[in-house]
Amino acid sequence: MTARSIGWAAALAGAALAGVAAVGGAAELRGAGPRVEAGEARGWASRTVWACDRRKAVIVEGVRPDEKLPPARARLVAELLTDLMRYCQEEITARVGIDETISVEANGRVHHDYVPGGPLPIAKASFGDPSPREKQIWKAELDRMVQEGDRLFHSDELGTNGIACAMCHPDASNTHPETYPKFQTQLKKVALLRDMVNWCILNPLEGSELAENDPRLKAVEAYILAKRAGVALEAGKH
Repeated sequence: MTARSIGWAAALAGAALAGVAAVGGAAELRGAGPRVEAGEARGWASRTVWACDRRKAVIVEGVRPDEKLPPARARLVAELLTDLMRYCQEEITARVGIDETISVEANGRVHHDYVPGGPLPIAKASFGDPSPREKQIWKAELDRMVQEGDRLFHSDELGTNGIACAMCHPDASNTHPETYPKFQTQLKKVALLRDMVNWCILNPLEGSELAENDPRLKAVEAYILAKRAGVALEAGKH
């Protein structure tokens, strides 16, 4: 692997690494994503690292399940996961051998001596690229969330005094989500858009703060961002 490719991997490590699943013995990893067996059944310890989509996994041989990856190997794994994300809808398992050679298994085919960035003749899985129907479903789900946010934004149910968000911010105007995150003097800390939504619910609306995972907070945030679509992001602007 070249120094250039290592640098590329380091820059994208945060996007590629979603978490580490520690495995031991010959146990099989279960859940979303490829089915993977640990390496101890073949005479060595291994650790498995998953991409954020849970469809890509890299088995790292020679590393115990409770051991942190050495920096060079971590960069290699990050590069490999990022590279495999080219195949967005595919379930792929890669194995980094003790000798640093890479093999990749996808759709029942195994490719040896793989080099990140190189060709990988993967046959499309049955689910392949998103179909027009799938895209319609995804859009409908997003539209449903935005519509609920629109309703809440124009309703007084988030507060107790009859005030609605839209009374001060018609069509989500002057909310400026594109300026977040930024230090907000009212909160005396760096705030995200959802922090300011909660601030307004607590103060002008005299309501109760919404939890981070509250679907109402997500809906209001989705509505505001949808109304501000196309506005350039300028984080930190006052």
